[in-house]
Amino acid sequence: MDKSCNLLFALAVFVLLYTSLATVPNISTDEAALLALKSHISSHPNNILASNWSSSSPICSWIGITCSSRHNRVTALDISSMQLHGTIPPHLGNLSFLVSLDISNNTFHGDLPKEMGHLQRLKLINVRSNNFTGTIPSFLSLLPNLRFAYLSSNQFLGKIPSSISNLTKLELLTIHTNFLEGEIPKEIGDLRNLIVLNLQDNQLTGSIPLSIFNSTTMQVIALTDNNLTGNLPRTICDRLPNLEGLHLSSNSLGGVIPPNLEKCRKLQILSLSYNEFTGTVPRELANLTALTELYLGIQHLEGEIPAELGNLKKLQLLTLDQNEFTGSIPETIFNISAMQSLDFSMNKLSGPLPSDLGCGIPNLEELYCGGNSLSGFISDSISNSSRLRMVELSDNSFTGVIPESLGNLEYLEVLNLELNNFISDSSLSFLTSLTNCRKLRALRFNENALDGTLSASVGNFSNSLQNFQGNGCKLKGIIPREIGNLTGVIYMSLYKNELTGHIPNTIQDMFNLQEFYLQNNEIKGTIPNVICSLKDLGALDLSTNHISGSVPSCLGNVTSLRKVNLAYNRLNSRLPANLGNLQDLIEFNVSSNSLSGHIPLELGNLKAVTLIDLSKNDFPGKIPITLGGLAELTDLSLAHNRLDGAIPDSFGQMLSLEYLDLSYNNLSGEIPKSFQALVYLKYINLSFNKLSGEIPIGGPFKNVTSQSFLSNDALCGDFWINVKPCQTKSTEKPRGKRVLIGLYTLLGIGSLLVLAVGYVVLRLRKTKKNPSQADVSLVKEHERISYYELEHATEGFDESNLLGTGSFSMVYKGILKDGTLLAVKVFNVQ
Repeated sequence: MDKSCNLLFALAVFVLLYTSLATVPNISTDEAALLALKSHISSHPNNILASNWSSSSPICSWIGITCSSRHNRVTALDISSMQLHGTIPPHLGNLSFLVSLDISNNTFHGDLPKEMGHLQRLKLINVRSNNFTGTIPSFLSLLPNLRFAYLSSNQFLGKIPSSISNLTKLELLTIHTNFLEGEIPKEIGDLRNLIVLNLQDNQLTGSIPLSIFNSTTMQVIALTDNNLTGNLPRTICDRLPNLEGLHLSSNSLGGVIPPNLEKCRKLQILSLSYNEFTGTVPRELANLTALTELYLGIQHLEGEIPAELGNLKKLQLLTLDQNEFTGSIPETIFNISAMQSLDFSMNKLSGPLPSDLGCGIPNLEELYCGGNSLSGFISDSISNSSRLRMVELSDNSFTGVIPESLGNLEYLEVLNLELNNFISDSSLSFLTSLTNCRKLRALRFNENALDGTLSASVGNFSNSLQNFQGNGCKLKGIIPREIGNLTGVIYMSLYKNELTGHIPNTIQDMFNLQEFYLQNNEIKGTIPNVICSLKDLGALDLSTNHISGSVPSCLGNVTSLRKVNLAYNRLNSRLPANLGNLQDLIEFNVSSNSLSGHIPLELGNLKAVTLIDLSKNDFPGKIPITLGGLAELTDLSLAHNRLDGAIPDSFGQMLSLEYLDLSYNNLSGEIPKSFQALVYLKYINLSFNKLSGEIPIGGPFKNVTSQSFLSNDALCGDFWINVKPCQTKSTEKPRGKRVLIGLYTLLGIGSLLVLAVGYVVLRLRKTKKNPSQADVSLVKEHERISYYELEHATEGFDESNLLGTGSFSMVYKGILKDGTLLAVKVFNVQ
């Protein structure tokens, strides 16, 4: 009996142990979880997982899988940057031995499943650069061993949970480039092991919690590009001995820059640009000897730039742009040999640059000084900064010649010298020297009184040149045909010069040209048809020259055109109908030429156009009704032509119209009532036409004056417009009123008959007194007097003939055609 009981007990123990062992997670559990993940991936262009993650091969040999040798379980999953698209299944929470999870740089979407909170061994989670949505996963606070959390570049929204402070081992937290809002939880300051905090590029508000500045382990605080406000604490660096990077740019932080920053002696990057800081730059910043990058641009800082900044010998980048700094730029800054980028642009700086500019900063790559009041010469020694790529000296008062030594800068990409007082020799030799800069992309020397001639050497620039601006330089002579060699140029402006001659046909070789500005010169000849071969041309401005001939019909084939200005020339052709093909055209101006022929109906196809100016030409005939379909049009001028007929009623459909000038034509008929719908119309001029009828009173006509309607003698309207009043028009009355008016009319006629009988009686009495007139009185005894005769006798019942007024009637004097005087009693003059 005892033996049988023991046997049964042993069997029961075996069954329990077997069942327990059968349910313990093992490598098969991991395999099932990963296959579930694979099934949730809807797109994997390289098919890496499709061919590799298979039950036919050991799981620990799968791509992206690392297993532990001790437990033979999956400890790391790395499928980053595989172009995978899909969702994360809850099965991933079964990888209970997982230490590292990296699924970054894919396009996974949806929420991260809460089952991931089971990954108790997880130390690293990297899901950055995906499309995950929802709030920051709450399960993160359940991962006690988590040290590194990369959640950036997703679509997470909502607030940062304060429960994140439960991650006491957390060393790195990056949640930048999401849609987080609300305040930064002060509990983040409880993360005593935190080294990197990156919350940049979100929508966080409020002030920065002071607790963050008490984390002695902190090396990087990155809060750039949020909506943070408030001031920085005066004691900001008292407990940040290890801080290397403080990134606070692009917020709304204010107050002064704390001098206490000097205590962050390990600070390498200090970024405070794009804020509301005021006051001066603390001289104490010169004690940050480890500093390599200092961003203080776009603030309200003032005063002089501290010369002590020249002590920052490791400084590679200094931006002080768009402040209110005064005084000169300290020469000490130009002796920091490590310097690579300097930006002083858009301040109130004055004085010269160093005479040995370039000698002390051999590694300088970028120099921005534009938008100040700097003066003096630019030294030839600038070429000692042989690595210069960007030189921006525009909008200052620099004088002297442009150094030819600039041509020695083999890395030069952008040179901007515009809006200064530079001079040059007559051959513009500095341009010849710059042709040695084979990487030059943009050259701007406009608005300097160079007073020279473009030579053939201008064609020697490399194909890298894309932007060439020489407008407003008093350039003379012809445009050299070698300009056609500039095949890489996209933007060229030579306007406001004294250039003569023709537009060279070689322009057709500038096949990348998109914008070409030659206005305000002395150019002659015709518009060459070869210009139509520039298939990327978007803007063409040849206005205010002496160009004659026709508007090339081939322009209608350059469908890339957005702006065409040919005004103030001597063009004398018809407008080509195929200009209507330019359906992306925004501005079209041919004013002040001698163009003739009817305005093409096809202009109504320019559906994107906002400005059309055809004024001061010789266009006859009717205004095309098709223009009324230009819904985007804001400015239209057809003034000073020979247009006749009516103004199209369709103009009332141009609801964006703000400016309309139809003056000095032969237009007739009425002003369309549809104009009252043009609610944005600010200026209208219909003067010197032959318009008639009533001026509308609604919409834009509420604020017009007589200046809009001069010399249209047949127009009428309200008195404030200073035109003649309109005649009152009879209108249909309601039936009740018509009956009442009829009764008054009968009463009036009856009154006239009574007066007529009285008149006859008076005549008879007069006859009795004068027998010699008996025959005449008998003839007139039954004479009737019509209302028409009474009206004329009283001059239309004019007030000047009113003799008196009673309670119910008025008495007028009158003179009949035969000279007879009479008094007319009228009960109702209507």
